[in-house]
Amino acid sequence: MLSKRNLLMLLGLLVAVSLVLAACGPGATEEPTEPPAEEEEPTQPPAEGESFLERAEAGEFEGESVRVLAAFVGGDEEARFTAVNDRFTEMTGIEVVFEGTKEFEVLINTRVEGGDPPDVALLPQPGLKDRFAESGEIIPLWPSIIERVDENYAPVWKELGSYNGTPYGIFHRVNAKSFVWYPKKAFEEAGYEEPETWEELIALSDQIVADGGTPWCVGLESGAATGWPATDWMEDIMLRTAGPEVYDQWVSHEVPFDSEPVRNATSYIEQIWFNEDYVLGGKTGILTSHHSEGSLPMWEDPPGCYLFRQGNFVTNFWPEEIQNNLDEEVGVFGFPQINEEYGIPILGGGDQIVAFRDNPAVKAYMEYLTTGESAEPWARAGGALFPHQDQNLDWYGTEIERALVDLLLNAEVFRFDASDLMPAEVGAGSFWTGMVDWVSGTDLDTVLQEIDASWPE
Repeated sequence: MLSKRNLLMLLGLLVAVSLVLAACGPGATEEPTEPPAEEEEPTQPPAEGESFLERAEAGEFEGESVRVLAAFVGGDEEARFTAVNDRFTEMTGIEVVFEGTKEFEVLINTRVEGGDPPDVALLPQPGLKDRFAESGEIIPLWPSIIERVDENYAPVWKELGSYNGTPYGIFHRVNAKSFVWYPKKAFEEAGYEEPETWEELIALSDQIVADGGTPWCVGLESGAATGWPATDWMEDIMLRTAGPEVYDQWVSHEVPFDSEPVRNATSYIEQIWFNEDYVLGGKTGILTSHHSEGSLPMWEDPPGCYLFRQGNFVTNFWPEEIQNNLDEEVGVFGFPQINEEYGIPILGGGDQIVAFRDNPAVKAYMEYLTTGESAEPWARAGGALFPHQDQNLDWYGTEIERALVDLLLNAEVFRFDASDLMPAEVGAGSFWTGMVDWVSGTDLDTVLQEIDASWPE
C-alpha cells in the first residue's frame, strides 16, 4: 500500500507526463512565422529566334529607361540623335535619357571609377572600348545582337567592335574621309572623267595642267591642330599601298615610321604635293591654306583648282549657293586605288556603342541601333552616314550623300584614322608636326626618326 508521500509523488509525475504528452499531441500549434520572401526571377533570355527588341516592341519593358552618354551636346547632332531615340521610345515605351558632354573621356572615366557608369555609351575612341572590355566594365554582345550584326553589317564592323576576338561594340552614325571633291560643272565642261586608279589620277592632273589649270588645293593649317590633314593623306595611301594588316601594325608601332612601307607612302604624296604645277600656291599654299576653307578656290570662275581630298563634312565650309545645290554643283569620287590587291579602302571614324549594364531594356535599345530603321530619322535630316545594309538610300536628301553611302557600304576595308588610334604624343603631336616639317623642307629621314623617337615607352 502506497504511503501518502509516495502517492503525492506519483500524482505529480503523472501530471508532468500528461503536460508533455499534451504539448506533443495533434492539437499543438507552432508560433506563426512570415513565409520566406520569394526570390526575384531573373529575366529570361529570348526564346530561340526571338530578340530583346521584339520583346520590347511587344511592350514587355514599357516604363523602363536607358541612360545614354555621348561626346556631343546641343546643335544638330543632339537634335538628330534625339529623333533616333524618340522613335525607339514610340516603338517600345522605354524612355531614353540622353546626356551629352564636351568632356566625354574625363566624365566617362570618372563615372566608371565611381561605380556610376551610364547604361550605354557612344565611345569616340576605339581605345576606350578596349580598355573597358579588358577591365570587364562593359558586357560582350549577346547571340541575338551578334546575329543582327552578322546580317546587317559588312564583316569589318564586327571586327572593329571586337576585343581579343569577342564583340563588344556596335556602330550607328559614322564618318568617312577617303573622298576627292571637284566642281562638277567646270569638270564636266572640260571633258574630265573620274579616275579609278592612281595612274588615272596622275594622268588627270597632267591634263588639267596642260589645259592651263591647277589640279589640286591642299591645306594643312588648323590652328593648334595644324598638320592633321597630312596624316589623313598618309593613312589613305598606307591602306592602298601596304594594306590593312601592315596599317594595323603601323598603328601599334610594330611597323615604325622609319620603314619601307611608310617611305613608300610618302613617295606618292610627293608626286602631288611637291609638284609646283599640281598644287595651288605650291608648298607655301599647302602650309598656309585652311584644311577645309582651302577648297574654296574650286568655286571660283574659272576654278582655282579642280580636286580636293577631304571627309564628308567638308561641304559645311562651302558657299551657301553650293550647299543648297550640291547635286548640281559638286562631284565626288573615292580616293583611287593604288595596289589592286587592296582596292579602295575607306578611312574614317565613328562612335562605338557599348553597354555597361546587362539589362533587357538596354539590350533592346542596342539591338534597335543595329537596324536601318534607327538610321532613318538622321539620314533624312542629313549630316551623317550609316553602315547598315538594310537602310534605304532614298532617305538621303542628295545624290552626293547617296554616292558617299554607296562607297561606304561597298568598301571591303574600313579603318579608323591612324592618328586617332596612336598615342596622343604621336597621333596629335609628332605625326602632325613632322608632316608640316617635311613640307617645310626638313629631310624625310629626320622627320620619320623623330616621330619614332616620340613614341612613348
